[in-house]
Amino acid sequence: MTSLKLVKQFDLEEEFMPTQSKPAAATRISSATQRYAAIPLRAIAGGGFLQHGWAKIAKGPEAFASILQSLHVPFPHLSAYLTISVELLGGAALLAGAFVALVSIPTIVVLLTAMFTVHLPYGFSSIKIKAIVDGRAKFGPPGYECDLLYIACILALVFLNPGPWSIDSYRLRKRNARVPAEFPG
Repeated sequence: MTSLKLVKQFDLEEEFMPTQSKPAAATRISSATQRYAAIPLRAIAGGGFLQHGWAKIAKGPEAFASILQSLHVPFPHLSAYLTISVELLGGAALLAGAFVALVSIPTIVVLLTAMFTVHLPYGFSSIKIKAIVDGRAKFGPPGYECDLLYIACILALVFLNPGPWSIDSYRLRKRNARVPAEFPG
């Protein structure tokens, strides 16, 4: 008797849930906007890198170098200037969709370095509420969650391609226009 009830319930669900119309509409929307999927990834990854680099410039590269020195990072001053350069130049390149595959290497290296030297001891979560003071949350040190999210965004940009409104798209369009249709054999 219970199996009969299940069969009747399944038949009722099929009756009220058309299977063809929803996926077809979703696919149509998806294929129309799919080429623009990289734009929000470029905005968050590039914008985030620019913001972090600018914050280090605003506080002074020497302040960041002293933090790196206290973490026993080798060549703290050189590392500070290299990190700031990667964050500013790499962030601008990601935002503009320029040389994304090439820029992904130093940006991911910076993220992995931050993850293993700073964030790893604090665990995965990037949000750790330590206390509520005067109705406002006080947070502890972030874990490596955001580093992994940035890495995922950058890798997605490399695999997807940076999209139609990018310098890479423009460069490839120009390059492909110069390539003859048939190669001499």
